[in-house]
Amino acid sequence: MFIKLFTELRSAGVPVSLNEYLTLLGAVEAGCANYAVQDFYFLSRATLVKDERNLDKFDRVFGMVFKGLEDVALDDLLASADIPEDWLKKLAEKFLTEEEKAQIQSLGGWDALMETLKKRLEEQKARHQGGNKWIGTAGTSPFGAYGYNPEGIRIGQDGSRHRRAVKVWDKREFKNLADDVELGTRTIKVALRRLRRFAREGAATELDLDGTIKSTAHHGGMLDIQMVPERHNTVKVLLFLDIGGSMDDHIRMLEELFSAVRTEFKHLEYYYFHNFLYEYVWKDNNRRYTDRIPTWDVLHTYGSDYKLIFVGDASMSPYEVVYPGGAVEHDNAEPGKVWLERALKTWPHAVWLNPVEKRFWDYTHSIGMIREIMEDRMYPLTLEGIDGAMGALSRK
Repeated sequence: MFIKLFTELRSAGVPVSLNEYLTLLGAVEAGCANYAVQDFYFLSRATLVKDERNLDKFDRVFGMVFKGLEDVALDDLLASADIPEDWLKKLAEKFLTEEEKAQIQSLGGWDALMETLKKRLEEQKARHQGGNKWIGTAGTSPFGAYGYNPEGIRIGQDGSRHRRAVKVWDKREFKNLADDVELGTRTIKVALRRLRRFAREGAATELDLDGTIKSTAHHGGMLDIQMVPERHNTVKVLLFLDIGGSMDDHIRMLEELFSAVRTEFKHLEYYYFHNFLYEYVWKDNNRRYTDRIPTWDVLHTYGSDYKLIFVGDASMSPYEVVYPGGAVEHDNAEPGKVWLERALKTWPHAVWLNPVEKRFWDYTHSIGMIREIMEDRMYPLTLEGIDGAMGALSRK
Protein backbone atom coordinates (compact mmCIF):
# COMPACT_ATOMS: atom_id res chain seq x y z
CA MET A 1 0.00 0.00 0.00
CA PHE A 2 2.83 2.40 0.86
CA ILE A 3 5.04 1.53 -2.09
CA LYS A 4 4.21 4.86 -3.75
CA LEU A 5 5.64 6.72 -0.77
CA PHE A 6 8.86 4.70 -1.09
CA THR A 7 9.24 5.25 -4.84
CA GLU A 8 8.35 8.97 -4.71
CA LEU A 9 10.89 9.56 -1.94
CA ARG A 10 13.55 7.88 -4.06
CA SER A 11 12.56 10.00 -7.05
CA ALA A 12 12.82 13.15 -4.93
CA GLY A 13 16.39 12.31 -3.98
CA VAL A 14 15.78 11.01 -0.46
CA PRO A 15 18.13 8.01 0.02
CA VAL A 16 15.61 5.47 1.33
CA SER A 17 16.72 1.84 1.41
CA LEU A 18 14.55 -1.25 1.02
CA ASN A 19 15.53 -2.33 4.53
CA GLU A 20 14.18 0.93 5.97
CA TYR A 21 10.95 0.51 4.02
CA LEU A 22 10.50 -3.03 5.40
CA THR A 23 11.20 -1.70 8.89
CA LEU A 24 8.39 0.83 8.41
CA LEU A 25 5.95 -1.88 7.28
CA GLY A 26 6.87 -3.96 10.29
CA ALA A 27 6.24 -1.03 12.61
CA VAL A 28 2.84 -0.41 11.02
CA GLU A 29 1.86 -4.07 11.38
CA ALA A 30 2.90 -3.90 15.03
CA GLY A 31 0.49 -1.02 15.57
CA CYS A 32 3.10 1.68 16.18
CA ALA A 33 1.14 4.22 14.13
CA ASN A 34 -2.09 3.79 16.13
CA TYR A 35 -4.06 3.75 12.87
CA ALA A 36 -3.92 7.53 12.32
CA VAL A 37 -2.37 9.28 9.34
CA GLN A 38 -0.67 11.86 11.54
CA ASP A 39 0.92 9.12 13.64
CA PHE A 40 2.01 7.37 10.46
CA TYR A 41 3.62 10.59 9.27
CA PHE A 42 5.88 10.80 12.32
CA LEU A 43 6.62 7.08 12.24
CA SER A 44 7.57 7.08 8.55
CA ARG A 45 9.66 10.24 8.91
CA ALA A 46 11.60 8.74 11.80
CA THR A 47 12.09 5.48 9.91
CA LEU A 48 12.91 6.71 6.42
CA VAL A 49 14.78 10.00 6.89
CA LYS A 50 18.38 9.76 8.11
CA ASP A 51 19.53 13.31 7.35
CA GLU A 52 17.61 16.39 8.55
CA ARG A 53 18.44 18.12 5.27
CA ASN A 54 15.93 15.78 3.64
CA LEU A 55 13.05 16.62 6.00
CA ASP A 56 11.64 19.26 3.67
CA LYS A 57 11.73 16.84 0.72
CA PHE A 58 9.99 14.21 2.84
CA ASP A 59 7.23 16.63 3.88
CA ARG A 60 6.52 17.60 0.28
CA VAL A 61 6.43 13.99 -0.93
CA PHE A 62 4.27 12.86 2.01
CA GLY A 63 1.84 15.70 1.37
CA MET A 64 1.60 14.76 -2.30
CA VAL A 65 1.12 11.03 -1.71
CA PHE A 66 -1.49 11.39 1.05
CA LYS A 67 -3.10 14.65 -0.04
CA GLY A 68 -6.67 14.96 1.21
CA LEU A 69 -6.45 11.96 3.55
CA GLU A 70 -5.67 13.78 6.80
CA ASP A 71 -8.84 12.56 8.50
CA VAL A 72 -8.89 8.99 7.14
CA ALA A 73 -7.97 6.18 9.50
CA LEU A 74 -4.89 4.19 8.59
CA ASP A 75 -6.77 0.89 8.78
CA ASP A 76 -9.10 2.24 6.09
CA LEU A 77 -6.07 2.79 3.88
CA LEU A 78 -4.75 -0.69 4.54
CA ALA A 79 -8.11 -2.16 3.51
CA SER A 80 -8.48 0.08 0.49
CA ALA A 81 -7.40 -2.50 -2.08
CA ASP A 82 -11.02 -3.62 -2.55
CA ILE A 83 -12.46 -0.08 -2.68
CA PRO A 84 -12.91 1.69 -6.04
CA GLU A 85 -10.38 4.44 -6.68
CA ASP A 86 -13.13 7.08 -6.95
CA TRP A 87 -14.20 6.33 -3.39
CA LEU A 88 -10.67 6.78 -2.12
CA LYS A 89 -10.68 10.29 -3.57
CA LYS A 90 -13.81 11.36 -1.72
CA LEU A 91 -11.86 14.18 -0.07
CA ALA A 92 -10.57 15.48 -3.40
CA GLU A 93 -11.15 19.09 -4.35
CA LYS A 94 -14.55 19.97 -5.75
CA PHE A 95 -14.48 22.15 -8.85
CA LEU A 96 -17.70 24.02 -9.33
CA THR A 97 -19.01 25.54 -12.55
CA GLU A 98 -18.92 29.28 -12.96
CA GLU A 99 -22.69 29.29 -12.56
CA GLU A 100 -22.43 27.49 -9.21
CA LYS A 101 -19.69 29.80 -8.03
CA ALA A 102 -21.83 32.81 -8.84
CA GLN A 103 -24.53 31.50 -6.49
CA ILE A 104 -22.21 31.40 -3.49
CA GLN A 105 -22.44 34.57 -1.47
CA SER A 106 -20.01 35.99 1.06
CA LEU A 107 -21.30 36.00 4.63
CA GLY A 108 -20.91 39.76 4.87
CA GLY A 109 -17.57 40.63 6.42
CA TRP A 110 -15.10 39.58 9.09
CA ASP A 111 -17.30 39.86 12.18
CA ALA A 112 -20.19 37.93 10.65
CA LEU A 113 -17.83 35.26 9.36
CA MET A 114 -16.22 34.62 12.75
CA GLU A 115 -19.56 34.65 14.59
CA THR A 116 -21.01 32.11 12.17
CA LEU A 117 -17.97 29.86 12.59
CA LYS A 118 -18.42 29.95 16.36
CA LYS A 119 -22.06 28.88 16.03
CA ARG A 120 -21.20 26.07 13.60
CA LEU A 121 -18.56 24.69 15.97
CA GLU A 122 -21.14 24.63 18.77
CA GLU A 123 -23.84 22.95 16.65
CA GLN A 124 -21.86 20.40 14.66
CA LYS A 125 -21.41 17.00 16.33
CA ALA A 126 -19.82 14.88 13.59
CA ARG A 127 -17.56 14.89 10.56
CA HIS A 128 -19.08 16.29 7.37
CA GLN A 129 -18.41 15.83 3.64
CA GLY A 130 -19.79 18.18 0.99
CA GLY A 131 -22.69 20.58 1.36
CA ASN A 132 -22.89 24.27 2.00
CA LYS A 133 -23.21 24.68 5.77
CA TRP A 134 -21.22 22.38 8.05
CA ILE A 135 -17.48 22.45 8.62
CA GLY A 136 -15.97 19.77 6.40
CA THR A 137 -14.45 19.03 3.02
CA ALA A 138 -15.33 19.32 -0.67
CA GLY A 139 -18.31 21.59 -0.17
CA THR A 140 -19.37 25.21 -0.56
CA SER A 141 -19.38 26.10 3.13
CA PRO A 142 -17.18 29.05 4.09
CA PHE A 143 -15.51 26.78 6.67
CA GLY A 144 -13.40 23.74 5.82
CA ALA A 145 -11.13 22.41 3.09
CA TYR A 146 -11.00 21.53 -0.61
CA GLY A 147 -14.19 23.34 -1.55
CA TYR A 148 -15.08 26.78 -2.84
CA ASN A 149 -16.39 29.90 -1.17
CA PRO A 150 -15.48 33.48 -2.12
CA GLU A 151 -14.73 34.43 1.49
CA GLY A 152 -13.95 31.63 3.89
CA ILE A 153 -11.90 30.15 6.69
CA ARG A 154 -9.65 27.30 5.62
CA ILE A 155 -9.53 24.42 8.13
CA GLY A 156 -7.41 21.28 7.61
CA GLN A 157 -6.20 22.01 4.06
CA ASP A 158 -2.53 21.69 3.06
CA GLY A 159 -2.41 24.91 1.04
CA SER A 160 -4.27 27.68 -0.70
CA ARG A 161 -6.26 26.95 -3.87
CA HIS A 162 -8.29 30.08 -4.66
CA ARG A 163 -6.33 32.30 -2.23
CA ARG A 164 -9.55 33.78 -0.90
CA ALA A 165 -9.34 32.44 2.67
CA VAL A 166 -9.55 35.00 5.44
CA LYS A 167 -7.84 32.83 8.05
CA VAL A 168 -5.76 29.67 7.86
CA TRP A 169 -6.01 27.32 10.82
CA ASP A 170 -3.25 24.97 9.72
CA LYS A 171 0.24 24.84 11.13
CA ARG A 172 2.42 25.32 8.08
CA GLU A 173 6.12 24.80 7.42
CA PHE A 174 8.07 26.95 4.98
CA LYS A 175 11.45 26.24 3.46
CA ASN A 176 14.34 28.66 4.00
CA LEU A 177 15.49 30.52 0.92
CA ALA A 178 18.74 29.13 -0.46
CA ASP A 179 21.49 31.73 -0.50
CA ASP A 180 23.80 29.82 -2.85
CA VAL A 181 21.69 30.12 -6.01
CA GLU A 182 23.90 31.63 -8.70
CA LEU A 183 21.97 31.12 -11.94
CA GLY A 184 20.42 34.44 -12.99
CA THR A 185 21.87 36.48 -10.14
CA ARG A 186 24.56 38.28 -12.16
CA THR A 187 22.22 40.88 -13.65
CA ILE A 188 20.44 41.32 -10.30
CA LYS A 189 23.81 42.14 -8.72
CA VAL A 190 24.39 44.82 -11.35
CA ALA A 191 21.07 46.45 -10.44
CA LEU A 192 21.82 46.23 -6.71
CA ARG A 193 25.10 48.06 -7.19
CA ARG A 194 23.29 51.36 -7.53
CA LEU A 195 23.00 51.17 -3.75
CA ARG A 196 26.62 51.48 -2.72
CA ARG A 197 28.91 53.69 -0.71
CA PHE A 198 32.48 52.43 -0.50
CA ALA A 199 34.96 52.94 2.32
CA ARG A 200 38.08 51.21 3.58
CA GLU A 201 37.51 49.57 6.94
CA GLY A 202 39.23 47.06 9.18
CA ALA A 203 42.71 45.57 9.02
CA ALA A 204 45.16 46.45 6.25
CA THR A 205 44.96 43.35 4.05
CA GLU A 206 45.08 44.71 0.49
CA LEU A 207 48.16 45.88 -1.45
CA ASP A 208 48.24 49.63 -2.02
CA LEU A 209 50.09 49.67 -5.35
CA ASP A 210 50.27 53.46 -5.74
CA GLY A 211 51.35 53.89 -2.13
CA THR A 212 54.00 51.16 -2.48
CA ILE A 213 55.52 52.81 -5.57
CA LYS A 214 55.56 56.23 -3.92
CA SER A 215 57.06 54.93 -0.66
CA THR A 216 59.68 52.83 -2.50
CA ALA A 217 60.77 55.87 -4.52
CA HIS A 218 60.89 57.97 -1.35
CA HIS A 219 63.26 55.40 0.24
CA GLY A 220 65.74 55.49 -2.63
CA GLY A 221 64.51 52.37 -4.40
CA MET A 222 64.26 50.14 -1.36
CA LEU A 223 61.04 48.19 -1.63
CA ASP A 224 58.53 49.43 0.94
CA ILE A 225 55.24 47.56 0.64
CA GLN A 226 52.16 49.49 1.74
CA MET A 227 48.87 47.83 2.70
CA VAL A 228 45.39 49.30 3.07
CA PRO A 229 42.06 47.92 4.32
CA GLU A 230 39.86 46.33 1.67
CA ARG A 231 37.16 48.52 0.17
CA HIS A 232 33.66 47.48 1.20
CA ASN A 233 30.19 48.69 0.45
CA THR A 234 29.28 50.35 3.75
CA VAL A 235 25.55 50.56 3.02
CA LYS A 236 23.53 48.78 5.72
CA VAL A 237 20.53 46.79 4.52
CA LEU A 238 17.62 45.35 6.51
CA LEU A 239 15.68 42.82 4.45
CA PHE A 240 12.20 41.47 5.28
CA LEU A 241 11.10 38.52 3.14
CA ASP A 242 7.55 37.24 2.74
CA ILE A 243 7.62 33.44 2.67
CA GLY A 244 5.07 30.71 2.01
CA GLY A 245 1.54 30.74 0.61
CA SER A 246 1.22 32.69 -2.63
CA MET A 247 4.94 33.53 -2.49
CA ASP A 248 5.66 29.90 -3.41
CA ASP A 249 4.89 30.94 -7.01
CA HIS A 250 7.93 33.24 -6.94
CA ILE A 251 10.39 31.12 -4.96
CA ARG A 252 13.03 30.88 -7.69
CA MET A 253 13.06 34.63 -8.22
CA LEU A 254 13.37 35.22 -4.47
CA GLU A 255 16.27 32.80 -4.18
CA GLU A 256 18.12 34.60 -6.96
CA LEU A 257 17.52 37.96 -5.29
CA PHE A 258 18.51 36.62 -1.86
CA SER A 259 21.72 35.12 -3.23
CA ALA A 260 22.64 38.40 -4.93
CA VAL A 261 21.90 40.49 -1.84
CA ARG A 262 24.02 38.21 0.37
CA THR A 263 27.08 38.82 -1.80
CA GLU A 264 26.57 42.53 -2.54
CA PHE A 265 26.03 43.91 0.97
CA LYS A 266 28.50 43.27 3.78
CA HIS A 267 26.17 44.81 6.35
CA LEU A 268 23.00 42.77 5.79
CA GLU A 269 20.36 41.61 8.25
CA TYR A 270 17.31 39.66 7.12
CA TYR A 271 14.07 38.33 8.61
CA TYR A 272 11.11 36.32 7.38
CA PHE A 273 7.41 37.09 7.74
CA HIS A 274 4.24 35.62 6.27
CA ASN A 275 1.93 37.88 4.25
CA PHE A 276 2.41 41.00 6.39
CA LEU A 277 4.54 42.41 9.18
CA TYR A 278 3.13 41.77 12.66
CA GLU A 279 4.46 41.56 16.21
CA TYR A 280 7.10 38.92 15.50
CA VAL A 281 9.40 37.75 12.72
CA TRP A 282 11.89 34.88 12.44
CA LYS A 283 15.31 34.00 11.00
CA ASP A 284 14.83 30.29 10.33
CA ASN A 285 11.67 28.92 8.75
CA ASN A 286 12.32 25.51 10.26
CA ARG A 287 11.99 27.10 13.71
CA ARG A 288 9.42 29.77 13.00
CA TYR A 289 7.15 28.53 15.80
CA THR A 290 9.88 28.11 18.43
CA ASP A 291 12.42 30.88 17.71
CA ARG A 292 10.25 33.90 17.06
CA ILE A 293 11.82 37.34 17.34
CA PRO A 294 9.64 40.21 18.61
CA THR A 295 9.39 42.95 16.01
CA TRP A 296 9.84 45.46 18.85
CA ASP A 297 13.33 44.03 19.41
CA VAL A 298 14.19 44.43 15.73
CA LEU A 299 12.90 48.01 15.74
CA HIS A 300 15.22 48.84 18.64
CA THR A 301 18.27 46.94 17.37
CA TYR A 302 19.18 48.61 14.09
CA GLY A 303 19.82 52.29 13.59
CA SER A 304 17.98 54.62 11.25
CA ASP A 305 20.93 54.50 8.81
CA TYR A 306 19.77 51.05 7.64
CA LYS A 307 18.03 50.82 4.26
CA LEU A 308 14.78 48.87 4.61
CA ILE A 309 13.67 46.50 1.84
CA PHE A 310 10.43 44.48 1.94
CA VAL A 311 9.99 41.65 -0.57
CA GLY A 312 6.48 40.26 -0.94
CA ASP A 313 3.52 40.03 -3.30
CA ALA A 314 1.36 42.17 -0.97
CA SER A 315 -1.57 39.94 -2.01
CA MET A 316 -3.82 39.09 0.91
CA SER A 317 -7.16 39.80 2.49
CA PRO A 318 -7.56 43.51 3.34
CA TYR A 319 -8.42 42.34 6.88
CA GLU A 320 -4.77 41.38 7.32
CA VAL A 321 -3.69 44.97 6.74
CA VAL A 322 -6.18 46.98 8.80
CA TYR A 323 -7.97 44.68 11.29
CA PRO A 324 -6.82 43.43 14.70
CA GLY A 325 -7.14 39.64 14.49
CA GLY A 326 -6.94 39.77 10.71
CA ALA A 327 -3.70 37.77 10.41
CA VAL A 328 -4.18 34.38 8.79
CA GLU A 329 -2.20 32.39 11.37
CA HIS A 330 -2.79 34.04 14.74
CA ASP A 331 -4.91 36.63 16.53
CA ASN A 332 -2.84 39.78 16.17
CA ALA A 333 -3.61 42.43 18.78
CA GLU A 334 -2.68 45.27 16.42
CA PRO A 335 -3.27 45.64 12.67
CA GLY A 336 -0.37 44.95 10.36
CA LYS A 337 -0.65 48.53 9.11
CA VAL A 338 0.49 49.77 12.53
CA TRP A 339 3.63 47.63 12.46
CA LEU A 340 4.52 48.68 8.93
CA GLU A 341 4.16 52.34 9.85
CA ARG A 342 6.43 51.81 12.88
CA ALA A 343 9.04 50.24 10.63
CA LEU A 344 8.88 53.13 8.18
CA LYS A 345 9.26 55.61 11.01
CA THR A 346 12.33 53.77 12.32
CA TRP A 347 13.91 53.30 8.88
CA PRO A 348 12.64 56.12 6.62
CA HIS A 349 14.69 54.95 3.63
CA ALA A 350 12.47 52.05 2.59
CA VAL A 351 11.10 50.32 -0.52
CA TRP A 352 8.85 47.33 -1.26
CA LEU A 353 9.78 44.89 -4.06
CA ASN A 354 6.79 43.03 -5.51
CA PRO A 355 7.21 39.88 -7.69
CA VAL A 356 3.71 40.31 -9.12
CA GLU A 357 3.72 41.93 -12.56
CA LYS A 358 2.94 45.62 -12.22
CA ARG A 359 0.12 45.47 -14.77
CA PHE A 360 -1.83 43.25 -12.32
CA TRP A 361 -1.39 45.43 -9.22
CA ASP A 362 -4.68 47.30 -9.65
CA TYR A 363 -6.62 44.02 -9.48
CA THR A 364 -5.61 43.32 -5.86
CA HIS A 365 -7.00 45.67 -3.24
CA SER A 366 -4.30 44.93 -0.64
CA ILE A 367 -1.54 45.92 -3.06
CA GLY A 368 -3.11 49.35 -3.41
CA MET A 369 -3.42 49.68 0.37
CA ILE A 370 0.23 48.81 0.95
CA ARG A 371 1.40 51.09 -1.86
CA GLU A 372 -0.40 53.94 -0.11
CA ILE A 373 1.27 53.15 3.23
CA MET A 374 4.63 52.94 1.46
CA GLU A 375 3.93 56.33 -0.18
CA ASP A 376 4.12 54.65 -3.59
CA ARG A 377 7.61 53.26 -2.95
CA MET A 378 6.65 49.86 -4.33
CA TYR A 379 8.62 48.51 -7.28
CA PRO A 380 8.22 45.37 -9.40
CA LEU A 381 10.77 42.63 -8.82
CA THR A 382 12.34 43.10 -12.24
CA LEU A 383 15.78 44.42 -13.18
CA GLU A 384 14.23 47.79 -13.98
CA GLY A 385 12.26 47.73 -10.73
CA ILE A 386 15.29 46.81 -8.62
CA ASP A 387 17.30 49.53 -10.31
CA GLY A 388 14.59 52.07 -9.53
CA ALA A 389 14.30 50.89 -5.92
CA MET A 390 18.05 51.11 -5.34
CA GLY A 391 18.05 54.61 -6.84
CA ALA A 392 15.29 55.63 -4.43
CA LEU A 393 17.21 54.24 -1.45
CA SER A 394 20.36 56.07 -2.55
CA ARG A 395 18.67 59.46 -2.37
CA LYS A 396 18.99 61.23 0.97
